[in-house]
Amino acid sequence: MVLDAVFVGGGVIGLSGAWAAARAGLQVAVADPAPGRGASWVAAGLLAPVSEAHFGEEILVRLLVAAAGRWEAFAAALESASGRPVGYRRCGAVAVALDASDQAVLGQLLRFQHELGLEATRLSASECRALVPALAPGIRGGVDIPGDHQVDNRLLVEALSTACDRVGVRLVRTAVTAVERTRSGAAAGVRLRDGSGVRARAVVVAAGCESSLVAGVPAGVLPPIRPVKGHVVRLRGDPDRALLDRSVRGLVHGRPCYLVPRADGSLVVGATVEERGFDRSVQAGAVHALLDDARALVPGVDELELDECSAGLRPGSPDNGPFVGWTHMEGLAVAAGHYRNGILLAPITAEALAALLTGNQVPEALAPFAPDRAAALGAGR
Repeated sequence: MVLDAVFVGGGVIGLSGAWAAARAGLQVAVADPAPGRGASWVAAGLLAPVSEAHFGEEILVRLLVAAAGRWEAFAAALESASGRPVGYRRCGAVAVALDASDQAVLGQLLRFQHELGLEATRLSASECRALVPALAPGIRGGVDIPGDHQVDNRLLVEALSTACDRVGVRLVRTAVTAVERTRSGAAAGVRLRDGSGVRARAVVVAAGCESSLVAGVPAGVLPPIRPVKGHVVRLRGDPDRALLDRSVRGLVHGRPCYLVPRADGSLVVGATVEERGFDRSVQAGAVHALLDDARALVPGVDELELDECSAGLRPGSPDNGPFVGWTHMEGLAVAAGHYRNGILLAPITAEALAALLTGNQVPEALAPFAPDRAAALGAGR
């Protein structure tokens, strides 16, 4: 049997893309030895188009805003299709500064956000603590960001797996060893580690930080994706006495830190940004630094139970933007390089992949992020 498409990688991008393609009437498969257990499992689930707005990334910010606007409908459709919650919360966020230098940086970012037309409001130190009583007394000031929300990333990938199964997506829990090609060089499916294969008219590489390493593809076809390590700490609290009711993003003497509260009383603290290749080890120093910064912002974390320390590998790209679209190899598409925003960008990326595979137009906001821009960024394998 020849499928319409096979997705290499079952993280949030691969699963959401496969679900969208199947809902569009296509026969698809996802190949991954552990679907949903890569970077998507370690993520915090922040949906933060405003606080992720960085200087020089104006085009990417427009994409983030467009993606955020799709999230409520996406979450509702996924919960209905899977019968499972995804933990989508329109809770807002507050960004705070611990010292005068941090406050100056937040002020610069606020001006940039306003230039882009994003909603954010300066807060005094007392206003910050009125909004979030758990904040440390030494906070110098901050910014209210009502448009930054969250989803429980682990509930999300579990719901996507269920929704994929219910709509007929074939989940192949085996690693891909190579893309198969026709005599003319077009993609024709994938070869699996167990020696079997999946035949398909199209192959979508959505393998996260390993996307540029997929074998069977000529050099220069896949865009340059690199792993960017991030440590995350999970703390357990009392759901009846939640420490926070919204996400807190802070600068602690120049170091970024975030605290994301879940409905069950737990708290996700993250995240380091480390260029360490494919190292997934959990290091004591990184965990100590995260907890130290979290305690400086919200002292009450001392009373929470340490539940989990983990490290994941974000799929970084040269300009921090994703690569989504057809490559120069016939029948081969890519959806990778989402870096810090894979969860946020999942709905719009899924929409784009379904459009590509059915011969339709991708969303306008994703048009600047086609794989062919890799050449201008110094691509190469």
